[in-house]
Amino acid sequence: MTLKTFHYAGVREQNVTLGLPRLIEIVDARRTPSTPIMTIYLDDEHKRNKQRATEVARRILYTSLSDLAASMYISPETGGVVVVLDENIMKGRNIALKDLVEVIDVPNCSVKFDGNTVYISPEKEIDTKRLLARVSEFHVKGVSGIGRVLLTEEEGEWVIRTDGSNLSKILETPGIDPTRTTTNNVHEIAKTLGIEAARNALIKEASNVLEEQGLDVDLRHIMLVSDIMTATGDVRQIGRHGISGKKASVLARAAFEITVPNIVEAALKGESDGLKGVTENVIVGQPVPVGTGLVDIYMSAVQASSSEAD
Repeated sequence: MTLKTFHYAGVREQNVTLGLPRLIEIVDARRTPSTPIMTIYLDDEHKRNKQRATEVARRILYTSLSDLAASMYISPETGGVVVVLDENIMKGRNIALKDLVEVIDVPNCSVKFDGNTVYISPEKEIDTKRLLARVSEFHVKGVSGIGRVLLTEEEGEWVIRTDGSNLSKILETPGIDPTRTTTNNVHEIAKTLGIEAARNALIKEASNVLEEQGLDVDLRHIMLVSDIMTATGDVRQIGRHGISGKKASVLARAAFEITVPNIVEAALKGESDGLKGVTENVIVGQPVPVGTGLVDIYMSAVQASSSEAD
């Protein structure tokens, strides 16, 4: 089985983790994927019109003050921050100067506009480097976590794909279809939509990875894995900090990882192993209690009578 990492099929501008690295992320139940992405579908009013779809994309793209600046520096005279705005970037992100006048409000600082230049001066003594960092990160527009947006036409409708993920905030955005919009961050889905949605997302993500590599794995195997990962109501990893580490059998835990520490800890606690599973019975060399291993054959030791023998 050869699993590799590829960019998103047919879209060179967007990278997404696939193959073995993505499969490891799924079964390890990583809190944040290495390349979080969202697929945002639009409602009937926006999905057929490119201009309206672009408006929604601009609305969700996270924009800070540094994203709009042609240059940003500390004024040696006032000790404040001077931001020179880039008109082309502002036009591309559909942000007018009057919008910035209403939005920019830095605590303990006075804000002054002079054409395309913004002067942000502290009203009291403050660390200039900290002020510069605060000004550059100032949120102007969009949904936090959405670093890039890509508008593509798929099957006659416009779809927005993003670098970054924030499902709960995106679902509140006007113009999107909340019933189809999704993310590759399973924990985000569990938090926003519940554990059943997270289970379905695990099945879909794992299936997509295997199908993309041309591997024919029966869906029931993936469903079993997803079921056991979400059975407790939380998304748990398959590993020593999750499902395998919580097994009742000492030998089964020891067979998975960190063998000696598991056995020593069990000995200190005085644990016993009922040998009811597959792994532990294989280790001790006796029949596994599954299928024919569940059946015992008994033979009567009483001799048959002479009449029966005849």
